[in-house]
Amino acid sequence: DYEFAKSGTVLDYTTSGSEGAADGVFRLRPAGDAEPVAAGQGRYVKLAVADDGAHVAFVTDRDDRAAEDPAFALYLGGASGQAASVVGAGGAGLPDGWAPSQFGTVSFSKSTGRVFFGSNERPEAEPENDTPEDERVRVDVWNWKDPYLQPMQEVQLKEEEQRTYQAYYDAGARRVVQLEPPDLPSVTVAGKGDGALALGVSNMPYRQEVSWDGRYVDVYVVNATDGSRERLVEHLKSLPRLSPTGKYAYWWDGESRSWKALDLATRKVTDMTASIDQAFYDELDDHPDLPPAYGSAGWTEGDGAFLPYDNFDIWMVDPTGGRPARDVTEGVGRRDGIHFRYADAEDLAREDGIPADRDVTLSATVEATKASGFYQDRFDGNAAPRPLVTGDFAYGGLEKAKDADVYLFERQSFREFPDMWVTDASFSSPRKVTDANPQQADYLWGSAELVSWHSNDGIPLRGILIKPDDFDPSKKYPMMVYFYERMTDALHRYQTPAAGSSSINWSFYVSRGYLLFVPDISYEIGHPGESALDAVVPGVLEMEDKGFVDRDRVGVQGHSWGGYQIAWMITHTNIFRAAEAGAPVANMTSAYGGIRWGSGMSRAFQYERTQSRIGGSLWEKPLLYIENSPIFTADKVQTPLLMMHNDADTAVPWYQGIEYFSALRRLQKPVWLVVYNGEFHGLFRPQDKKDWAIRMQQFFDYYLKDSPEPVWMKEGVPAILKGKTLGLGLAGQKAVSEGSAGSGH
Repeated sequence: DYEFAKSGTVLDYTTSGSEGAADGVFRLRPAGDAEPVAAGQGRYVKLAVADDGAHVAFVTDRDDRAAEDPAFALYLGGASGQAASVVGAGGAGLPDGWAPSQFGTVSFSKSTGRVFFGSNERPEAEPENDTPEDERVRVDVWNWKDPYLQPMQEVQLKEEEQRTYQAYYDAGARRVVQLEPPDLPSVTVAGKGDGALALGVSNMPYRQEVSWDGRYVDVYVVNATDGSRERLVEHLKSLPRLSPTGKYAYWWDGESRSWKALDLATRKVTDMTASIDQAFYDELDDHPDLPPAYGSAGWTEGDGAFLPYDNFDIWMVDPTGGRPARDVTEGVGRRDGIHFRYADAEDLAREDGIPADRDVTLSATVEATKASGFYQDRFDGNAAPRPLVTGDFAYGGLEKAKDADVYLFERQSFREFPDMWVTDASFSSPRKVTDANPQQADYLWGSAELVSWHSNDGIPLRGILIKPDDFDPSKKYPMMVYFYERMTDALHRYQTPAAGSSSINWSFYVSRGYLLFVPDISYEIGHPGESALDAVVPGVLEMEDKGFVDRDRVGVQGHSWGGYQIAWMITHTNIFRAAEAGAPVANMTSAYGGIRWGSGMSRAFQYERTQSRIGGSLWEKPLLYIENSPIFTADKVQTPLLMMHNDADTAVPWYQGIEYFSALRRLQKPVWLVVYNGEFHGLFRPQDKKDWAIRMQQFFDYYLKDSPEPVWMKEGVPAILKGKTLGLGLAGQKAVSEGSAGSGH
């Protein structure tokens, strides 16, 4: 391990060698030889160097090497470089039987007066198990009182085995304070580690609720000098954070739909946005849960004010409630339909707070056109934000040079690769400094535009329509439809033509002569399938009415949530000539009680509170689960369906794909299920991505372009031929080489 001091004055590093001869920590100065900080046989880990280079800290087990399971100690070195043990196993201030841990993080407070480290119970050597391997019992015991389900415990097992609890060594007083006990596992000290108070957060009483209702915490004020604490907020469905100086804890309260601030010293909680007649929650959010906030820019310097966002503008509010709130973007955002957000080009929002008395840069997105750019404003005056650069592009990645008024940013559109640009503070003459994709000029591309229509329920909706470069409105084109939820913010996003993990590549399909339609969807709680149908089908009909869409050659593709909606939709409409539904939930009644194996969580929360939007349990709303499960109306399907659902999917159980395939197969519907062995919810191996891109292309080209049918669609690939052929050749033609069936083609 190694670490430079922020000042650049020293480099500290650890070494190890055969039989411990080279074990130690060393310090190197710009001019001079390496000096030993600590040496001797042992493990030296979690190296930390103070910003000014005057102190170094780490943990090592060199003093306890004779033990079967050596304990670690915290070492601290001063300006001389020599380090000594300051906290050992069983040290005063640590709980009985505890010691510094090799797994905890070591760091200094801003003043370097405190050295933070992780501690935990010193592990005892496990007794030897004399039972022969083939006679040992292997069993999981699920108990209804378990805070987390057994699969979730298994996923977090390594993290739990290495869990530590934060303590610190006070170098001046030469004492240890244990900040985090097991029932309060998250404590953040104010004042960048030097404060007298700290924010404590614990989810321990509410861990069961994560299975069906979400994450809740209790909020504590902790005395950082002795570890004592006071609980002030219970059962909060939000995660509080500290303001930059640590005077306040703040959070979004979904129940009251407002931002709250807690003064750590006075214990007073202030509702910072209650007096403002604007919504600070996402007004388009349609989940059966508490609404999320639009977000915030953070705080001004010195914790003087908090800067929350409404849909369009930025506000300045007093965390004490003593001063009236003020719209610092002067209402221009709402007036002109522009979403203003703080660009944080100098990374100030998180570190020290935003200066209110100087110019700052804002990002801006026009709601009507999705055009974007950067504006200049300041938060202590009443002048309107001033545009710096705008256009029909997606601007982002703004950074300012540390010691010059030079800015770097990224600009992209569907046609334009996201190259880098530089400019001065005026943004008057931006200059492109990269040309990373010149080969695009050799290929047909496309152009993206916004389109609009109304859902079956009369809700105004928008979407993206992408046309190929050689588009002729007098011709008829095949059209692909792709959707997830709301995607029009991607209007000006570039898509590199490459094989993806699950879905069609927009630029690739458009380049090959397809139209691409990407509709937004608005959901009614309890009816996600019908909501998708009511949004997408009228949008497709609107596109067909433009005269250049071939009504008999419309395909649809989506993955995961998009795959579910397609699987449901084709049981209620025949508007599509062909469909691909990736990793779809086909049966909500069986999926509800399943496990998301990637996290070990119960799937119930997804149906009751989040994306699936049912809004209640299976026993509370059984008819809604049936209504929204395509398996129960599989006999209505008339659209040829391709599915990809992999046997190691950790998000949607792959038996969902099997259920739907088995039903459609029995009903003698055209259906194919592609399963990549060992792949997860999406594809990771490059050869699998390429194979899937080719199969989707062949599938849609067959149905929408009258291209020849490949072998895998017409005849299949029997298990006896697995690994010998991929079936990508065209049916009825002499077989051609597909490359290695094991490594792609």
